[in-house]
Amino acid sequence: MIDFARVQKELQECSRDIEASGIKVATKSDNLARLTGTISGPIGTPYEGGTFQIDINLPDGYPFEPPKMQFATKVWHPNISSQSGAICLDILKDQWSPALTLKTALLSVQALLSAPEPDDPQDAVVAQQYLRDYQTFVGTARYWTETFAKASSLGVEEKVQKLVEMGFPEALARSALESVGGDENLALEKLLSG
Repeated sequence: MIDFARVQKELQECSRDIEASGIKVATKSDNLARLTGTISGPIGTPYEGGTFQIDINLPDGYPFEPPKMQFATKVWHPNISSQSGAICLDILKDQWSPALTLKTALLSVQALLSAPEPDDPQDAVVAQQYLRDYQTFVGTARYWTETFAKASSLGVEEKVQKLVEMGFPEALARSALESVGGDENLALEKLLSG
C-alpha cells in the first residue's frame, strides 16, 4: 500500500524550493500514484534551457519499491530511450532505498543528464554516437532539446486558439496546456488520448 501521507509531504517539500532546484512534481489527476515531474536541463550541457517532463508512477510498495519514471519529453541521451523515454539509472532499480524521495530521484535524473554513462546504455545507438562521434551527439542532443524541451515562442493564447481550431473545447485545451507546462505537442497528445 502506497504511503500517501509521505507522498503529500514529498510534494510539499518539492514545491518549497522550485526556483532553486528547478524541480517540480505535480499530480496528473487527483490520483497521488500518478505524477508528473519537471526538471530543467543542466547548465553547460546540450540540455541547457530545456524543460523536461517525466511521468512518475508509484507502485503499491512505494516507498519500499522505487517509483517508475520515464521521460515524456523526447531526449537524446545514452541512458534514456529515444523511443520510450525509459531511464537507465541504478536508484530507479536495485539501488533504491526508502530513504530516497521523489525529489532526490529527480535530482539524480537531472545529474544523469550532466554525466551520461555510455558504457551502461539504455539506448545503444545514442551511446555509440556519444563514444564515436561526440560532436554529432552534442549537436543532436541540442537539436532535440530545442525541438522537444523548449516552449515554442507562441504565447498561451495562440496555443489555446490553435487547439480550438483543431476542434477541442477552449476550457479543455487550456487545462491540457497547463497540465503539461505549455508544451503544445504534449497537450495535443493528452487531448487525443482522451
